[in-house]
Amino acid sequence: MYLPSHFREERIEVLHGLIDAHPLGALVRLGEDGLAADHIPFELVPASGEAPRGILRAHVARANPLWRQDGAPVLAIFQGASGYVSPELYDAKAIDGRVVPTWNYAVVHAHGRLRTIDDTEWLLAHMRRMTQRQEHRQGRGWAVDDAPRDYIDKLVRATVGIEIVIDGLQGKWKASQNRGEEERMRIAHATGMAP
Repeated sequence: MYLPSHFREERIEVLHGLIDAHPLGALVRLGEDGLAADHIPFELVPASGEAPRGILRAHVARANPLWRQDGAPVLAIFQGASGYVSPELYDAKAIDGRVVPTWNYAVVHAHGRLRTIDDTEWLLAHMRRMTQRQEHRQGRGWAVDDAPRDYIDKLVRATVGIEIVIDGLQGKWKASQNRGEEERMRIAHATGMAP
């Protein structure tokens, strides 16, 4: 992605924070018919010695051909807050009118290789963690084990796990950093994006 230095975000805790807050990623790969993208909610496993940038885990339907591309290079794209920036927000509009609109946004690109995991115990544990996390965020209490076990077993058999050890992580925070402090605050308020 095009990444001017003043929009570059490299702090791993900030990049992981966006993924954690917006876990629905667009997973892009080169498929049999060209580029393909799947929108998948991911679980982020924090950085460790063997995975210094972290690990992404998810599951897909067994009918989805994605999981058959074990070892393929992939790109997971996570989109955070974004907003249209009107020229009305710029000081220069009143001075000489030489302004145009733009769009502010925060994104993270995670690169790695796809690994498929066809293991029912791994899948069930993963689904429990993902469900618990999202239920907790919404202040709800449903758990995977609340559903009949035979029903869950059937669904688990119909899915395949995927894992991506992140080997490249890029962040872009386009938040009017090229503007003065007063303009940035005005734009942040109008777009709902923190400066």
